[in-house]
Amino acid sequence: MTDTASNPPAARTAEDRARESELSTVGRFLKATELDIRMLGMVGALLVIWFGIHILSGGLFLTPRNLWNLSVQTSSVAIMATGMVLVIVMRNIDLSVGSVEGVIGMVMGVAQAEFLIRVMGFQLGSPWIWIIALAAGVALGLMIGALQGFIIAYLEVPAFIVTLGGLLIWRGMAWLMTSGRTVAPLDATFQLMGGGPRGSIGATASWIVGALACVAVAFMLLNGRSQRKRFKFPLRPVWAEIFLGVVACAAILGAVRIANSYPWPVGIVRRYAQQNGITIPEGGLFIAHGIAIPVLMAVTVGIVMTFITRRTRFGRYVFAIGGNPEAAELAGINTRWVTMKVFMIMGVLAAISAAIASARLNASTNALGTLDELLVIAAAVIGGTSLAGGSGTVLGAMLGALLMQSLQSGMVLLGIDSPLQSVVVGAVLVVAVWLDTVYRKRV
Repeated sequence: MTDTASNPPAARTAEDRARESELSTVGRFLKATELDIRMLGMVGALLVIWFGIHILSGGLFLTPRNLWNLSVQTSSVAIMATGMVLVIVMRNIDLSVGSVEGVIGMVMGVAQAEFLIRVMGFQLGSPWIWIIALAAGVALGLMIGALQGFIIAYLEVPAFIVTLGGLLIWRGMAWLMTSGRTVAPLDATFQLMGGGPRGSIGATASWIVGALACVAVAFMLLNGRSQRKRFKFPLRPVWAEIFLGVVACAAILGAVRIANSYPWPVGIVRRYAQQNGITIPEGGLFIAHGIAIPVLMAVTVGIVMTFITRRTRFGRYVFAIGGNPEAAELAGINTRWVTMKVFMIMGVLAAISAAIASARLNASTNALGTLDELLVIAAAVIGGTSLAGGSGTVLGAMLGALLMQSLQSGMVLLGIDSPLQSVVVGAVLVVAVWLDTVYRKRV
């Protein structure tokens, strides 16, 4: 007798029925909450990496100190990754972002340490020094992006060639500017953008920021629900809305708690207080760091870039061009101007990252941003941005940057040699692209 005869469909085991019920329950949950399966997979992979490295390092990874430093280290790459999403979505590539970051960092360093003081006559500590230096860096990033975007869009030179040339040109310009010298120290206020002992907002302000973020999450959920009602779109179940709000707020407040658990040694606090005329009470051993300023900058950039990509005509044009350039042009979209603006945005984001990276070092070096272009591209691709164009998310790119930096930080804690670190990062990038290809074939 056949298996079908001996085990007819009506006689399926209770285990089979339970398995089907469980799968349908997961499917209903994902449909109700509208969670992205790929994003959940990325979060799951990040948690596996975190707990795996924590165990292998003997409990050193998931500590407030390491997580605080990890967030600061991720900030500059995450900021550039948000712009790389737009570049790749339009079926382009930017190999020059690391070199652009380096030359802008050098310009800002020279402006602060030499030009504004020795040539322009500004006094040390003047509040205008860091403002002028930052503005000059952002303006330079905008001009570099405009130049490369113009060549790509209007002269029709492939982005790969233009930005590969930019990688060499801007790295050479950074070296020629100071003949390879390291420029230091930087303005004290400018240094706050790099984190460090003073580059954070403290415990109280961090809790306030966390509370405001939770209020913003609740407002977004309520506003989104009202908009769906207005345009008669399907509504998520109330329990799903509550679940998403609770999870988001728990993640935000948990991150704040971790940031506030990383303490300043009292010696550093007292020296800083004496230098600035601040009185602090006796007896305390530590004072909480709170959220780092570069992390706030990265989150702000992420929010702005998400708004641009999802809520503006320009963002819709970018995805339309990436999905089908010919159809977008026939629809009346000025594809050349949009392309140029994307590279201008990329230049500005590289300037912000240069400010964070140089402020963190308290110096502008010729090596600033070296190989960051690979990390940025890897972060965007791992975050779900398709190299075929037309799809990608800012949040995914930022999570990709966190995943890449977590791998590097973890390998340092485990004492893995630098060459082997490069092997691992390269392998992760290849596997991520392969998984993306498999996923798109099945969708």
